[in-house]
Amino acid sequence: MDPNQIQAPIENYANPKTCLFHVLFKGAALAFYILSALFFNSFVIIFVVTVLLAALDFWVVKNVSGRILVGLRWWNEINDLGESVWKFESLDQESLSRMNKKDSWLFWWTLYLAAAAWFILGVFSLIRFQADYLLVVGVCLSLNVANIIGFTKCKKDAKKQFQQFASQTIASRFQSTVQSAFTLV
Repeated sequence: MDPNQIQAPIENYANPKTCLFHVLFKGAALAFYILSALFFNSFVIIFVVTVLLAALDFWVVKNVSGRILVGLRWWNEINDLGESVWKFESLDQESLSRMNKKDSWLFWWTLYLAAAAWFILGVFSLIRFQADYLLVVGVCLSLNVANIIGFTKCKKDAKKQFQQFASQTIASRFQSTVQSAFTLV
């Protein structure tokens, strides 16, 4: 190795246990669904276990790994008028900028890859005319897509809040500078 060559330090996962569980439930649901036909003849067992694993994945992503790996959290409420209202939480912009890049990369890529895998499995179920298995895939895909939509909206909301904060800060500094200039005159 050339001593004149400087290597950048390799960044490790800051939260390896959270990353493990973020991937584990996705992989478990997909693996069980794909391999279950080899071990079980009962559609009910396949449906219940696959949907249970997908629901656990949904909960872990929404409530644990989303907060820890990317600093985002979302939920949906029904207000008094019966309208659906999205609620978002995010860390402040400084904390978001310090988030581990590997953790963030793993979070977003596995979120999208799992949805793509469920979509492909749905296409296979359609091709094989297996409507019952298409139901399983539909439930799992909808849980994945709900997380994708929620976290994407949350990320956009966090950027919008930062931009509003920055513009308000600049405007108030400008206003105080102008006021102090006029008080000197």
